[in-house]
Amino acid sequence: MIDDLTIVGVKASALVVPTDRHESDGTFAWDDTTMVLVEVETKDSVGIGWTYANASVAPLVRGPLAGAIVGLPALWIAGAFAAMNRVVRNIGRPGLAWDAISAVDVALWDLKAKHLGVSLADLLGRVRPEVVAYASGGFTSYDDAVLEAQLGGWSDDGFDAVKVKVGRDPEDDRRRVELARRSVRRDVEIFVDANGAYARKEALALAESFAPLGVTWFEEPVSSDDTDGLRFLRDRVPAPIEIAAGEYGYLLRDFRELIERECLDVLQADATRCGGVTGMLSVAALCETFELPLSAHCAPHLHAHVGAALRPLRHVEYFHDHARLEQMVFEGALVPRGGRLVPDATKPGLGVRPRPDVIERYMVQTHPNERGAGDARERRHA
Repeated sequence: MIDDLTIVGVKASALVVPTDRHESDGTFAWDDTTMVLVEVETKDSVGIGWTYANASVAPLVRGPLAGAIVGLPALWIAGAFAAMNRVVRNIGRPGLAWDAISAVDVALWDLKAKHLGVSLADLLGRVRPEVVAYASGGFTSYDDAVLEAQLGGWSDDGFDAVKVKVGRDPEDDRRRVELARRSVRRDVEIFVDANGAYARKEALALAESFAPLGVTWFEEPVSSDDTDGLRFLRDRVPAPIEIAAGEYGYLLRDFRELIERECLDVLQADATRCGGVTGMLSVAALCETFELPLSAHCAPHLHAHVGAALRPLRHVEYFHDHARLEQMVFEGALVPRGGRLVPDATKPGLGVRPRPDVIERYMVQTHPNERGAGDARERRHA
């Protein structure tokens, strides 16, 4: 007999959504964003979660992960997390497998909060009613007019910080940051993100040129794999610039290494990569132990709920691509108010519902007998 709270099914859909214009950062360029949407079902309810990763995550969710958790009580989130961890041993835990686990874990937490009739933020236990968000975009592919309009609009909307991508053309980066400075209010902080594009001394020289322009945050000035380089820069960049990294962390040991190397001022983590809500809680515990502030990377609606309950959280990234997708895909996605995101206590779980028409429009085939799970790019509709 199936209990009302037994997991009876797991679904996963990969959505490939074109960006509103061509985008690039210091080391990568893209024209679409992929979201893998997960639904975990009991007899009477459905929990949703998502990750931003390759479409091949979807069959991984529907196959090994579903096989690991179907039949478990839906409230046994720790047990489901452990079961998924075991089943990906020979697949490889960091990377796509952990993206998949992250999305399922989020869906389980959403399901539990719905069962209890509370928002996810309230289930986790808020330490604040809202989270501070900084606006993020400023892609290196933008011309001056687009960059100025985007950043100026965010400034007018009340954001206290905006982030600009740098590193594609280092010789032009100071000019672009100067344009950013002119585009926003005088009290708005400027963040820059090189996505690991610079060499160490190049990054140091640019940091020294950015500081007079009000830059206070330098994200991945060198590769996050170069912890010695991050430490070199953390100890040398002019105040008040802070060095940040961590968005590519998956397993807890990834974050522990960054913390133990003492190479950062602020640790970043992404619940859609680091093990979902369960993983994010563990990363926050590490930050609290070592008295290091935490910043949530992208996925703003999800991180508003989780971040409201994280004591070391400083802010959430309101990333242009993900904010746009969440508004398109979900009814009820949060909209910032004066640079703040406020989880709705009146809506159970994450408080969003997928839009079936949007999902149908952008869903791609990911079954192995269709186009190949690792090369799923053909849309059902043009």
